[in-house]
Amino acid sequence: MGFLSDSFRTACSMIASGDRDVYTAVWTSLRIAVGSVLLASLVGIPAGLRMGLRDFPGKRLAVIVLNSLMAVPTVALGLVLYGLLSRAGPLGGLGLLFTPTAILIGQSCLAAPIVANYTLAAIKGADRRILPTAMTLGAGPMQCILVLMREVRFGMMAAVIAGFGRVVSEVGVAMMLGGNIRWYTRTMTTAIALETSKGEFAYGLALGIILLAISFSVNVVFSFLQESPSR
Repeated sequence: MGFLSDSFRTACSMIASGDRDVYTAVWTSLRIAVGSVLLASLVGIPAGLRMGLRDFPGKRLAVIVLNSLMAVPTVALGLVLYGLLSRAGPLGGLGLLFTPTAILIGQSCLAAPIVANYTLAAIKGADRRILPTAMTLGAGPMQCILVLMREVRFGMMAAVIAGFGRVVSEVGVAMMLGGNIRWYTRTMTTAIALETSKGEFAYGLALGIILLAISFSVNVVFSFLQESPSR
């Protein structure tokens, strides 16, 4: 218990003192995670809406593939993207490997299927009378979609938050595509893995505390937004 208590005090001291290594990793993680979720939402929400509103050939197969992509191993995805972005790969000329942009691309690929699947589930769970009623009242196609999105907004918010939770705690893609470069591509999770393996438990604990606080805060905000309309 002495080891844990001492480490916890040291971790709290690092957080309170604004340790550069700690907060650089935090900022890098948040910046990449938010960017990844925004990019994933731009792809995943329209994809989920289309799959939920329209029937098309191969839709059942598309849903199966989407469900499978939610559970794709991050290391496997990182390996594929590493091959694409490495100098010998087809996209090597862009020089993206071991940059924050590479991590953003990889994490967007992880989050997009989650956002799309949650959006699809929200559309399926919506009242089927919403669109016919809106059309009866004279709404155009785009207006109908906007009405439906308003009705399922909490499901879509849950999709975005689930995507954020996926990427902010991700290790494999961030390690393989970012290279864990200090003050550049080192995120909270890669820093925790590295420093703990070096015996710097207090440093890893400090980042772990911040990571838990961020995850908890995001869920609190989401719960507040869900309850606010009924107040």
